[in-house]
Amino acid sequence: MVAAPCESACPANVDIPGFIALVAEKRYAEALRLHRERNPFAAVCSRVCFHTCEDKCRRSTIDAPVAIRAIKRFMVDQEITLQVPEIREDPKNAKRKIAIIGAGPAGLTCAYFLARLGYRPEIFEAEQRPGGMLVQAIPAYRLPREVVAREVRMIEQMGVEIITGAALGRDFTLTELRARGYEAIFLGIGAPEGTRLNIPGEDVQGVEDALTFLRTYNVRGSVPVGKRVVIVGGGNSAIDAARTAIRLGAEMVTVVYRRNREAMPAYEEEITEAEAEGVRLQLLTAPVEVLSEAGQVVGLKCVPVQLGEFDRSGRRRPKEAGEAFCIPADQILVAVGQILNLERIIPDIELRRNARGFIDVDPVTGQTSQRWLFAGGDAVTGPASVVEAVAAGERAAVGIDLLLTGQMHAFWRETKPVETSFDPDAEPEATPREMLRLLPVERRRHNFDEVELPWSESIAIRQARRCLRCDYGKRNGTQESVLHQAGEL
Repeated sequence: MVAAPCESACPANVDIPGFIALVAEKRYAEALRLHRERNPFAAVCSRVCFHTCEDKCRRSTIDAPVAIRAIKRFMVDQEITLQVPEIREDPKNAKRKIAIIGAGPAGLTCAYFLARLGYRPEIFEAEQRPGGMLVQAIPAYRLPREVVAREVRMIEQMGVEIITGAALGRDFTLTELRARGYEAIFLGIGAPEGTRLNIPGEDVQGVEDALTFLRTYNVRGSVPVGKRVVIVGGGNSAIDAARTAIRLGAEMVTVVYRRNREAMPAYEEEITEAEAEGVRLQLLTAPVEVLSEAGQVVGLKCVPVQLGEFDRSGRRRPKEAGEAFCIPADQILVAVGQILNLERIIPDIELRRNARGFIDVDPVTGQTSQRWLFAGGDAVTGPASVVEAVAAGERAAVGIDLLLTGQMHAFWRETKPVETSFDPDAEPEATPREMLRLLPVERRRHNFDEVELPWSESIAIRQARRCLRCDYGKRNGTQESVLHQAGEL
């Protein structure tokens, strides 16, 4: 059987050619239902997914990849009445107690798939609003809050109870949950603490973790911002913090990163949009000291670097290559990594760690060194993408069901036929790729309105028809597939 490259590249194994083919035929409700077979967060991922599927799209051998994320955005925007996926009720499962710690994408996804198997899991969330980093860290101009709330409501409608304001380690412990009869527990607690720079002077006033900065604004609605803001780091959190500072009135925002642009972990489109909004990139630059006067930051001392030998991560190691210089700053936001302080959160249970210091789990089931305890998301991988957290939540749901019943009942993993029109002998349409329109820079720099604007129906259908249907061999039960034709074009 042949799997399309895009589907193989998706951590959640969404049937991408299937839902695109349905969109091309204007069967939007069916397309969305197919997507939610493997990923409940279609609307969220249509806005913030890092779309590795597009990187593997064989249409790029002809001209440019299919705009999968943008097609998905159009698809979810057509939903009027919230659809609840297939649920296989089971009275025995409904009586079993399962606790999920953390209402982020991993925890919510785990609950979603458990609910589809007839369980009634309870989610304990430390904050007052579910969503985790979807609402605490990702700015609203990328992910409007009502989009998250809508998909959370869908999960609640499936019988999942979300208890907010209940923090692990503060309000309850794992030992207490076990004593209350919970047979299985999933940890989706993220990696909420930022990594320090470990350079002189970083403890002065005006230096803080970028995630704390983002979380404070997104939860409280306000946060102090300087006039000259420097962000250290090259990932999505760094770019999010920079663009947020611009919107809150910072006059000069500089992102300092020790490697080149190609090595930045942030999504390229986010970097490009940040530059258009006025964010300045200071690349191949390493911070060496925070400068201060009277206990308040006044600048960041840096040195230029060049890239040397490759390190263990597969990236070239920066090394000093010039004289030190100073970047004036009255606020420095640090976005160089995240850590998990497991002993503070879970002092009562001993868990095995992986090489990076996060929770070690079985890669197939998400099971930890404690048989009844499962984990997924950033608490296992470190900072990663939303769709990777979704995939981890699904795996853990299957693992929990296996623990409790001794069998796998993940019916959504079965290949389901999607009846659509397709001529494998037809030549691909000569249609160029179109990008989502963006809110003009002058209109978005001072507010948090959504930056990406939706397509019209005609554009979405035209773009969906660009798909080469590399899944054809999978659907007709043969090894023959148009992906071979694509490679010859």
